[in-house]
Amino acid sequence: MNISVKKTNSLGFSKPIKDTKVVVAMSGGVDSSTVAGLMKSEGYSVVGVTLKLYDDVKSTKGNRQCCAGQDILDAKRVAQQLNIEHKILYYQKKFKKDVIDSFVDSYVAGETPIPCVQCNQTVKFRDLYSYAKELKADALVTGHYVSRIQTNGKADMYRAADIKRDQSYFLFSTTQKQLNFLRFPLGNIEKKETRNMAFKLNLNVANKPDSQDICFVPNGDYASVIKKYRPQSFKEGDILNTSGKVIGKHEGIINYTIGQRKGIGISYKEPLYVIDINALENKVIVGKKEALTIKKIFLKNINLLSDVEKYNDNLLIKVRSTGRLIKAKVNLNKIGAEVNLMEDEIGVSPGQACVFYSKDKFGDKVLGGGWITKTVNKYLST
Repeated sequence: MNISVKKTNSLGFSKPIKDTKVVVAMSGGVDSSTVAGLMKSEGYSVVGVTLKLYDDVKSTKGNRQCCAGQDILDAKRVAQQLNIEHKILYYQKKFKKDVIDSFVDSYVAGETPIPCVQCNQTVKFRDLYSYAKELKADALVTGHYVSRIQTNGKADMYRAADIKRDQSYFLFSTTQKQLNFLRFPLGNIEKKETRNMAFKLNLNVANKPDSQDICFVPNGDYASVIKKYRPQSFKEGDILNTSGKVIGKHEGIINYTIGQRKGIGISYKEPLYVIDINALENKVIVGKKEALTIKKIFLKNINLLSDVEKYNDNLLIKVRSTGRLIKAKVNLNKIGAEVNLMEDEIGVSPGQACVFYSKDKFGDKVLGGGWITKTVNKYLST
């Protein structure tokens, strides 16, 4: 008996490349433009889609933000250069509701939000995913630096080969259904190689600077965004030490984040750090650096790609995008999860994400994650 094995194309489909339709999310930057160029050069049927998420904001020279007016023009020009179909989706209202409003509310509540995660979770991997399905695409392809390995029809997510560019932290809320549909061609290469590819493809964005800051926050000025949408949140309040003594005044809790050292405005014999923010009482608590040490984290809105508790003997977590992997153990409960850190970490803030990883033969596997609601440190536990 002859057994024929179907060969798969570079995206893992058992069909001719020319019959494989892909939607490429094109932000106008070098990464997504290179991905579109790669898909076109390999012979896939490519549709480029660009999201207009907000009205243009002013920024100083040298700062770059994604999804602005110039970026939409750049994406359109790349699509014309590659001779691929290009569509623009006007998602400003969705973005305002799901990302900007959530960002502002989180800051007013004394948290440190991560709008990039919410953007991926909502308008990109929820709404754009649905649109790609409507176009009857076989896959949604993006320029994110994250690795994807598929076995027996199920996809797993791993940290990118270029750890400095890895974006898995921002994608922890990706569902299994979405991950099975997504493709990340840049996951196994370094950024410099991406630029080299862009030059070889003769793309007009090959020299374009990378995006910086949060797209709707001009020049990293968070306070100006909060003032625009919630001017009443700038209320004067007390700054307390860890003993509860008032040692100063603040002009609004939105000017502070957990772990902050500069800009507190209090002279002291030793450096002071923001230890806690009490939004209900409009108070900022400051103390010595050692009071920032976290031992336990509580999470809500958990998204799991694997049964995380089964990995507790080989579990690592990440509590900030640029942070290190930390040994921990996770216990799930009805409202979320309790995470016990096996190593010290400082300056963890509610509103940020805690992402679960486990090492195996392929690398650092993403197991899921959740949103931090509360931390227990030396100050809070005494």
